[in-house]
Amino acid sequence: MPSRPIDLHTHSSVSDGTETPAELVAAAVQAGLGTVALTDHDSTAGWSEATRAVAGTGLTLVPGMELSTRLGLDSVHMLAYLFDPTDPALVAETARLRDSRLHRAERIVERIAADYDISWGDVLAQSTSGATLGRPHIADALVAKGFAPDRSAAFAGILHWRSGYYEPHEAPSPLLGVRLVREAGGVPVIAHPATRGRGTNIPERAFDELVEAGLMGVEIAHRENTDAGAERLRALARRHDLIVTGSSDYHGEGKPNRLGENSTAPEELERIVEAATGWAPVRG
Repeated sequence: MPSRPIDLHTHSSVSDGTETPAELVAAAVQAGLGTVALTDHDSTAGWSEATRAVAGTGLTLVPGMELSTRLGLDSVHMLAYLFDPTDPALVAETARLRDSRLHRAERIVERIAADYDISWGDVLAQSTSGATLGRPHIADALVAKGFAPDRSAAFAGILHWRSGYYEPHEAPSPLLGVRLVREAGGVPVIAHPATRGRGTNIPERAFDELVEAGLMGVEIAHRENTDAGAERLRALARRHDLIVTGSSDYHGEGKPNRLGENSTAPEELERIVEAATGWAPVRG
């Protein structure tokens, strides 16, 4: 009997998903997954709820996070798996990132409000208490106010970087991100680094430096990676013997991505589990 799908990239309402961690676990069970990773942006606040929810379901939970990093003008997201969530350096950096996201979002709303009837209160109404606030919540507010039909359209229009409302996001370098995750006993994997329109946002020399610093994997099967970019990533993965993952990047109703639309091979998940020293999967 074939193993059930392994989806290593999902988001809950702790960051920019539309389902609570418990609802996300229930959705993963309903979708027939065998393993799901909770990887909220710059936060581990959903780990406890997801851990409780997975009990007795038969689902395996891989606690993780999507760490924000930046290379030049490009955002580089770092999936981090099975690290120690109490590691002081990582806790301090993620707290700084969440604060930066909050103030960035406030500045963006101020700019948009000059042309559209939207307020910071409208954005807060689209989030849950303690959530990592960011542009997705602004997008949801724009949808609620009737300025965009859905979140994707809001990002393609008003929230596009060419619109004039964009604000850069402060974040550590990918190199520092890799080091922080490894020092916390986790496994760092670059998320969807070959998105449409950019080929790949990590030059080969920089990629080699990340591997030297401890990068352990790359997310290749992802709807935003181009075919050409994915092929280049596969070549880099072979050269460096990297873990290769595939994931949905599920956000509930926030994006069209569906659970299990891309998945990770069992042997690749096993490499992640074997390499991690900060935490362990939760078997339901």
